[in-house]
Amino acid sequence: MPKNHDAEAADGRRRRSERSRLAIIKAALSLQEGGVLVPTAQQISDRAGVGIRSFFRHFEDMESLFEAADDHIRDSYESLFLGGDRTGTIAERLDHAVERRAGAYESLSNIVLGTQAQLWRYEILRKNYARNQRGLRKDLDDWLPELKSVSREVRETIEAISSFEMWHRLRSHQGLSKTSSILIVKNLLTTLIKADDIGHL
Repeated sequence: MPKNHDAEAADGRRRRSERSRLAIIKAALSLQEGGVLVPTAQQISDRAGVGIRSFFRHFEDMESLFEAADDHIRDSYESLFLGGDRTGTIAERLDHAVERRAGAYESLSNIVLGTQAQLWRYEILRKNYARNQRGLRKDLDDWLPELKSVSREVRETIEAISSFEMWHRLRSHQGLSKTSSILIVKNLLTTLIKADDIGHL
């Protein structure tokens, strides 16, 4: 009987620990999504409803927290880019690709900005960011396999136009609407593709 009681107590402690850990991860993401791009451990602890000591029992430093947060949301943010109708003419696929990325960039804007703000500080963020950039490049190839035959200069230009940085500039620095930003990106890509006679668009 005492052994069963001890096991139940241990299970209870483990579940509470797991709940606290998850609360910390969700609090960090919530703060970033809400505009606190570089939240402190104290801000995260306060939002999670745990003590600062509890924070550092679960995460030895901020870098380990960011790694756990990325693991927690990776499937959900990657799914924002995947899928969509990838059939049809190159013009149709380009339209769908831009619209798909626009929706993803809108959803992830503050998370991406928070990551970019701290790339200089944390190796794990640089590693994850590079992985995501490779994923976006592959995703563009899936949308537009014709790009595999273009020159490096054209390909890199297309990457730049379809990037989050371009999207953020249009939306934040130039204050354009989502609809206008989508139209600009589509027009730029269409003009470039026509000029290079890619897929006879």
